Amino acid sequence: MEYFVAVAESGSIIIASEKIHVSSPSISAAIAHIESELNVQLFIRQHAKGLVLTDIGEQIKQACKVILSQSSGLYALSADFSGAMRGTLKVGCFSAFAPMIYAEIIHGFSNLYKQVNLETVIDDHQALTQDLMQNTLDVALLYDLHIDSNYINFMPLADLPPYVLLAESHPLAKQQAVTLKELVDYPMILLDMPYSNDYFLSLFRHQKLQPNVVETSKHVDVIRSMVGNNIGYTILNVRPKMDYSPDGKKLVMVRISGDVRPMKIGIATPVNANIGKICQAFISRCQAFISNQYIPGMSVAYFSQAHIKNQSIEVGD
Repeated sequence: MEYFVAVAESGSIIIASEKIHVSSPSISAAIAHIESELNVQLFIRQHAKGLVLTDIGEQIKQACKVILSQSSGLYALSADFSGAMRGTLKVGCFSAFAPMIYAEIIHGFSNLYKQVNLETVIDDHQALTQDLMQNTLDVALLYDLHIDSNYINFMPLADLPPYVLLAESHPLAKQQAVTLKELVDYPMILLDMPYSNDYFLSLFRHQKLQPNVVETSKHVDVIRSMVGNNIGYTILNVRPKMDYSPDGKKLVMVRISGDVRPMKIGIATPVNANIGKICQAFISRCQAFISNQYIPGMSVAYFSQAHIKNQSIEVGD
C-alpha cells in the first residue's frame, strides 16, 4: 500500500522509487499484487502525464492512506501508553539548511531512539508545505513562508536575517554593511526555489528597487560557486560555517543595513494531526538545538543586531 500510494502521488514508478528508496521492480510487483488481489486496474498510462489513477484507483488510494495512517497510529498509541519510543515518524526538512542540521538533529534523534523508523524527506519549501497539508509528513523544519494557518501549525525557533554573499574581490566586500540601493547596480544571482525566490525579490520591492538578476539556480552550492568566481552577489539567510565556495574561492558575508524582514526557521505540523509521543520528542529536540543563540552547522554571525545588543546588556548586568 505504501508503494502504491507513493506512485499514485508522484505519477511515476521511477520518481516513487527515488523518493521511498525502493527498487522499481519491487514497486511494480506490489502494484500488480494489489490489482490481482482486488481484481481492478489502478492506473492507466498517458503519454504526456505518465501514470494516471483510474476512478477506482483514486478511491483505493484514499482508503490506503487512511489505513496506513491508522497503522502508524497504533505504534504511537502504544508508545504513549508504555513509554517506549517505537513507531514511524515522517520528517521533512528544507533542502537549503538540511546539510547543516541533518546530522545533529535528525540523525541524532534516530541514533537516540533506535526503535523509531525515521523517514526523512528533504525538499523545497513548497513541496514540504503541500506534504504537510496532505498529512504525508508528521513534522517539518522549514521557514515561515506562505504558511496557511488553516492547515499548518508553525512554531518559530530562530531568526535568520538575510545577508549579502560576495566574492572576496567584489567592490563591496570590505564594507561592514551595505544597503539594497547600493546592490542594484551590481549583477545578482538569485536562489530560484519556490517561495524563497519571491522573499529575496520582495526585499527590493518593499524599497521600490529592482535588482539586476543575471543568473538563477535552485542549488545553493552552485550559487556559492558563481559568487566565488565574482559572477555576481547573492542574498541568503542560511549561514554555513565554511566561508569558501565549493571550488575553493573565498566568500565574504556582509550585513544588509536597514529594515529587512528575517526568515524564521521553525517547526511545522498539520493542524489536524495528533502529536504523539514520538513527534513531541522530535519537536523537543529541535527546540533544544535551534535558537537565536545556536543552530547546528551555522555561523553565529547570523545574529541580528538586536540580538547582539540584548546579549551585551545581559552580560553587563
